[in-house]
Amino acid sequence: MLAGVYISAELIWPGLDFGQFWLSFGRLRPLHTNGIIFGFGVFALMATAFYSVQRTSHVPLFAPKLAWFICYGWQIIVLLGGLSLLAGWNTTKEYAELEWPFDIAIAVLWVSFGIVFFGTIATRKIKPIYISNWFYGALIIVIAMLHIVNNLAIPVTIDKSYSIYAGAQDAVVQWWYGHNAGGFLGMVCYFLPKHADRPIWSYSLSVVAFWAFA
Repeated sequence: MLAGVYISAELIWPGLDFGQFWLSFGRLRPLHTNGIIFGFGVFALMATAFYSVQRTSHVPLFAPKLAWFICYGWQIIVLLGGLSLLAGWNTTKEYAELEWPFDIAIAVLWVSFGIVFFGTIATRKIKPIYISNWFYGALIIVIAMLHIVNNLAIPVTIDKSYSIYAGAQDAVVQWWYGHNAGGFLGMVCYFLPKHADRPIWSYSLSVVAFWAFA
């Protein structure tokens, strides 16, 4: 968030980069957006999914060691990915600027996330699957699809690759990837009733909402 404030100031005072490439708008802007998406948004989704799926399934997390691997692995990706953006590694795809080594690592950890989540669902002690888990489950499947399809590329070097798409096709695929937020509704469906100390007003309507969004 501090990077976002800093680059906003650079729009008024361009000299704030002090002639340093790593302080330029072009380097700090993707650091800001990717930091918010992967370092805040995805962490929040993973944490709340792991927290709520145990309680709504009445079982502990499936493969807890794998869950810890995801936790620490994701932090390493956020750190090294941020440094790579400052160094100028950039696919030029907005919100998907990380280069191919990071794309592969993200896919591996995301699949691991799915294994833990769906494994917990599979071992649940109660038959119904609570609505928040529907949203989280859809998030895991759809984001995997979006991430893999949008980031298909031909590597040239360790720090450079070229998208397999071209022109308008590349733009369409990019913004198909860029518009998704279903997982946050999973948070709402679990934590809003908890904080209000009331059940969901209409569970049937929440299921209708899920399928409408899907």
